[in-house]
Amino acid sequence: MKDHLVKATADGVRIYAAVTTDLVNEAIRRHDCYPVAAAALGRTMTGALLLAANLKNKEALTVKFAGGGPLGIVTADATPEGYVRGYVGNPHVNLPLNDKGKIDVGGGVGTNGTVSVTRFTGLRNPITGSCEITDGEIADDLTKYLYVSEQTPSSIGLGVLVNPDFKCIGAGGFFIQPLPDATEECISKLEANLQKVNSVSHMVENGYSAKDIIAEMLQGFDINYMSETELAFKCHCSKEMLFNVLISLGKEDLDSLVADGKAEVSCHFCNEKYEFTGEELQELAAAADKVR
Repeated sequence: MKDHLVKATADGVRIYAAVTTDLVNEAIRRHDCYPVAAAALGRTMTGALLLAANLKNKEALTVKFAGGGPLGIVTADATPEGYVRGYVGNPHVNLPLNDKGKIDVGGGVGTNGTVSVTRFTGLRNPITGSCEITDGEIADDLTKYLYVSEQTPSSIGLGVLVNPDFKCIGAGGFFIQPLPDATEECISKLEANLQKVNSVSHMVENGYSAKDIIAEMLQGFDINYMSETELAFKCHCSKEMLFNVLISLGKEDLDSLVADGKAEVSCHFCNEKYEFTGEELQELAAAADKVR
């Protein structure tokens, strides 16, 4: 089953659900993530995709967790077209299981900091909102962010199952939001459903599609399924882009690279490596001199 996201509505409710197992495995492969990092990054990327699903085409957003934990900063960029990329500061963090016997994402992310969401809408300046992290487990923090920073009551569920061999066997999430016309009966029924459903990662492990997840969450509702979008880990980095980044370095740093005769530059988001020859570095230094 390919990664995908489905949008739906019901009486007084809108819901998005996503299956993200493959793209989480791609992130694990690219960043060599241990389980704590894999779970934290996978949940953050899935959450970013769910939030980005509400954007217009060619817009984008960045979700960033800076909680002071051993993982460092966890970041994900996502677009409404279904593309996501992300990275974690320290992918080799290894922590014991938490009190519930699960991967200690909260301990890895930390709770001494903020979660921020930056929306790139095509305006001159992006729009950023933030709130304090509560438990570092990602889903509750994003739910709190929507309520505190955007005054949007909602519920977000995220899950990533990782095997001892560091492979993800189930990842996904959901975003549910009552609409302005939601009745008390509707909200009560929704809350009852949320309390009894299985974890989203186990649903995906058991073969649930995004539509199946929505049906599970909205039992007793008349569901109107809308669009379906394929999802993928995709970075827009390129050698040309990194060339322009290197131009911004100071003269001393550039001269040092030229003296070395070669350079290898890695993209933070996808860990793709780009080689620069001595001739290319000399061209780069000359271009930098022109813009100074």
